[in-house]
Amino acid sequence: MSVTIYHNPSCGTSRNTLAMIRQSGEEPEVIEYLLTPPSRARLVELIAALGISARELLREKGTPYAELGLTDPKWSDDELIDFMLAHPILINRPIVVTAKGVRLCRPSELVLDLLDRPVDSFVKEDGEVVISGKT
Repeated sequence: MSVTIYHNPSCGTSRNTLAMIRQSGEEPEVIEYLLTPPSRARLVELIAALGISARELLREKGTPYAELGLTDPKWSDDELIDFMLAHPILINRPIVVTAKGVRLCRPSELVLDLLDRPVDSFVKEDGEVVISGKT
């Protein structure tokens, strides 16, 4: 199975998701999207595959979200995508792509439904135990 993760190594949720993928026996393509942001076309594809709006993919915490005035509903999806391309930290993560679908894995255990051989249990960095995809 091919697995791709749009990953931020500074994010605990992203690190937990990557660890769950690897413990399932898969070695994913890891795209550190802050270093290698997706193209506009790819970001549009991901948003469509996720079945969400561009606004729903925006990350507020630890980003210039407020400073850029992104709370204002006046911004169109195209404009919000422009902001995400200019400031990739605005893209929420981790996004995982497999043959089973595309998902924003927040919380990290949402990745389990995308894997052929998900782990039966997993201990997150904060000590939380995930069993069979349930916390």
